[in-house]
Amino acid sequence: MNAAWGMISSGDKIALFINERHATTKAIHQTGAFTVSIADRDHMDVADYYGIATGNTLPDKFAQSGYHAEKSAHVNAPIITEFPVTMECELAEVVQTENIHAIVGTIVNVSADEKVIGENGKVDPEKLNALAFDNFQSGYYLVNQKVGQAWSAGKELAQKAQRQ
Repeated sequence: MNAAWGMISSGDKIALFINERHATTKAIHQTGAFTVSIADRDHMDVADYYGIATGNTLPDKFAQSGYHAEKSAHVNAPIITEFPVTMECELAEVVQTENIHAIVGTIVNVSADEKVIGENGKVDPEKLNALAFDNFQSGYYLVNQKVGQAWSAGKELAQKAQRQ
């Protein structure tokens, strides 16, 4: 499926805010694992298709898309081989309230295509060209321009606040 809302919730956790009626959600409950592939500009059409088509009525979205899934070596879930980055996760918790349904996973492995790895050996967002979903315009936007350094851009304001 194409999940529009998710986040890394700590260094080794990811939360997906997805509907409990999705076929993917049911599969996660059954297997106790899932993978999260990061869609990029080159794969936008198929990522969008995965959001349009539902696994509840379409038996094999992979066959329709022409993409391929292979079993992860680290968790009991598939990896879409065409996407450049995949986080392989074990189910840690399901958060269910009146207002929210979230799947929380522990990231046990990250696999990445060499073409998106930077000089420091980590995924480089400028090379990845990851997509972000915009709910206001129903559009996809690229996340590939660094505009500041985390834990540094607001340092002056933090120091000023401590002096007061």
